[in-house]
Amino acid sequence: MSNQSNLSDALDRLEEALQEPLSNPLSIDGTTQRFEFTFELCWKWMKKLLLEKEGVDAASPKQVLQKAFLLKWIELDNEKLWLAMLNDRNLTSHTYKKEIAKEIYNSIQLYYPEMRKIFNKLKEHYDG
Repeated sequence: MSNQSNLSDALDRLEEALQEPLSNPLSIDGTTQRFEFTFELCWKWMKKLLLEKEGVDAASPKQVLQKAFLLKWIELDNEKLWLAMLNDRNLTSHTYKKEIAKEIYNSIQLYYPEMRKIFNKLKEHYDG
């Protein structure tokens, strides 16, 4: 299965998680976990596209995002949102605190549409 296909599936699963009611005790944890792996797939897919389609090498998620900003894959007014995503992914993958998890869950509702948007944009541009 390709990176693109994996990312597409992960985005679908994240969207599904966001539709779970908060009364479900697993909704915050499950959504956060799905956000983590979706973000990982997203930046790694962008890294692959940077190298294969643009000849640009980037090693870390932050470098990938910087290159994506420079290439205008990510709109400048969304730069802070992507950096917040990276920060939240780092927080969720290294520690668990209920209060932080709830805050990140609320942010994921903003992150999901942006990840879906970049996926659709790049897919259309490079596969178009």
